[in-house]
Amino acid sequence: MPLLIIAALVWVAIHLGLAGTRLRDAVVQRIGEGPFRGVFSLLSIAALVFLVWAWHAAPSTLLWVAPNWLRWLLVLAMLPAFVLFVASVSGPNPTMIGSSDGGAQSPRGVIRVTRHPMLWSFAIWAAVHIIGNGDIAAIIFFGAFLVTALAGMPSIDAKLARRDRETWQAVSGATSIVPFVAIAQGRNRFVAGELGWLMPAIAVVAWIVMLLVHPWLFGVAAAVP
Repeated sequence: MPLLIIAALVWVAIHLGLAGTRLRDAVVQRIGEGPFRGVFSLLSIAALVFLVWAWHAAPSTLLWVAPNWLRWLLVLAMLPAFVLFVASVSGPNPTMIGSSDGGAQSPRGVIRVTRHPMLWSFAIWAAVHIIGNGDIAAIIFFGAFLVTALAGMPSIDAKLARRDRETWQAVSGATSIVPFVAIAQGRNRFVAGELGWLMPAIAVVAWIVMLLVHPWLFGVAAAVP
């Protein structure tokens, strides 16, 4: 268990202590954006391998058992996570790594809902698996991703604000971190037609496929019929 805690802290430190901080800005000034992304990707892969290995090596200490009705609710909660993830990679996203539009275009599609759709998909995924597993090792493992996703949103916002204050003000003024807040406040509106039908269809199909193959990939069914 101590090794898993160390692995989780390493993962969080890399993504929150480096990715969106002024330390990142200083390193980029020294070595350039491209080399930094390469080094950061290698560090992330190494940290992920370490974290997965430590999780599998850790003892399982069960704290609770999720009843079947709750497991089915968790399965349903994963559907918006799939939608958010597919939407995040299917259109312009000013907060995504490597984004080239910098927020110059008006928010469209899922960005009207939240400017961090990918991180919200990871946060939902992590929270669902913490609740569904109920053991200490899973809490530490998925908790590392949950902390990284939730804390990463304001961290990315701060990085973008430092990079280009004017365009950042335009983006933040028309979008929100928390889904639907900008829409509820009247700063934006939901336009279902911008999402189309293909993106939600892909998300639903991926969700169904994962539900079916989950026992073979991970050794446990997502929910018991």
